[in-house]
This record gives sequence, structure tokens and C-alpha cells, in this order.
Amino acid sequence: MLTNQTTEKLLAMKLNGMVDALEKQADTPELGSLSFDDRFGLLVDAEYTNRENTRFGSRLKTANLRLSACFEDIDVESKRGLDRTVIAALSTCKWVDEAINIAIDGKTGTGKTYLACALAHKACRSGYSSMYFRTSRFFEGLVVSRLNNRYSQFLEKLAKVDVLVVDDFALAPLTEEQARDLLEVVDDRFGKRPLIIASQLPPDNWYGAIPTATMADAILDRIINGSQKLHLTGPSRRKNKTNTDSADSPMDTDKKKK
Repeated sequence: MLTNQTTEKLLAMKLNGMVDALEKQADTPELGSLSFDDRFGLLVDAEYTNRENTRFGSRLKTANLRLSACFEDIDVESKRGLDRTVIAALSTCKWVDEAINIAIDGKTGTGKTYLACALAHKACRSGYSSMYFRTSRFFEGLVVSRLNNRYSQFLEKLAKVDVLVVDDFALAPLTEEQARDLLEVVDDRFGKRPLIIASQLPPDNWYGAIPTATMADAILDRIINGSQKLHLTGPSRRKNKTNTDSADSPMDTDKKKK
């Protein structure tokens, strides 16, 4: 039997996974036939898994993804414009290591937000940090940080996150201040960490949302060139609630939160 003293020491060392595994071993007489090395190996595996799950949960909380999206549930069977080979390559998260931006566009309801969140979720599962913003909240955060004299800290935070998602981009024209802020963020990440940008407009049309041609070139040259472009096609997926991956609807998120 596991003594209270041993349990307390393990808990004091924050070996919670090992404590749970030890208790299960004590309740499973069949494991008594295993060697010490085998049983100890099971304890180590349990502790490692517990810590990985805890870290993953923390990364997911920080990511604050709009949708609960799983990469394996991305629908590549229907005529959506998704190449199975490209999706398979993205599953390796090599694009994160190589700082390859991902530009997702398509009409409303085609699943842009789901795809962006699924990519960020996959990155979290692979050990990378992620952070999701709708464009309006993204710029709102920059404004608030400036008012609170924390602008530099917020830029540093955005620069350090492995995968930054900006959703609903270019729905409305940017102000000059927003364009300057975006250039700061994009320049900090260029060649180091990737961006995922989702928009109803194709990348070539993003230039019109930025106030000056010079600023547009400076920003979009860093985002678009060398990026992986994903153009979603087909009808709105909201028409068919049984689809594996849902459309980019804010109502879906509200239901999940409830």
C-alpha cells in the first residue's frame, strides 16, 4: 500500500501523475508480476504524459481560439479547394519552424476560421505557442496597450508567440495608425515566426485595405511572399450542420462557451 508520507512527498515535488499511477498500480494486482524497471517505467510515462497534458492545456488557454477545431477533422473530401498533399504537409508543423505564413481566403461560411484554428490547435499539440485574434480585437489590444503605456510589452508578446492568427482581415480599411502597428508586428515576426491570416478577400485585394501604397507594399511583401495560400471554395457550410468542420461563425463559439 502507498503510505501517506510517500504520497505527500511526491505531491510536494509536484509529481501528480506519478501519484495517480502508483495508486492505480496498487489497485491492479496483475501488475505485481512486472519487474521493478517495468513498473517504474510506467510511473515515469504517466508523469511525463500528465505534464505534457498540463502544458498543452496551458498553451490552449493562452491561444484563446475562437473555435474548438481539430486538425484531423478538416474536410478535404469535398470540393473545397484544399489539396490533400498540402494539408498533410501542414500537419507536420514544419511551416512553424520555417516561419512560413499561411494566407486563408474564401467567401463567408466556407470554414476559414475553423481551418485557422485547427492549424493553431495542431501547433499547440506539437509544443508551440499560439494566439488568436479577430482583426478588430487585435487592433483594440494595441490601442489599449498604448493607453496603458504597455505598447512595447504587447509588441514583444506578439513577437514571441510561435503562431499568431489574425482573423477577418481586411473587412474594413485600416487607419494609418493601424497600418503602422501592423507593420511593427509583421516586421518583428518576419523570417522568425509565422502568421496565419484569414480573410474573405484574396491576398491580392488586401492592398486596398491599407491606406497608402508604400505602407501596403511594406506590410504585404512580408506577409504574402513565400506564404502558403489556401483558397476555400464551395457553398456556405452553415447550410449543412452535419459537416465535420464548421463554418467560421461566431455563434458556434458562443454555444461552446455555454
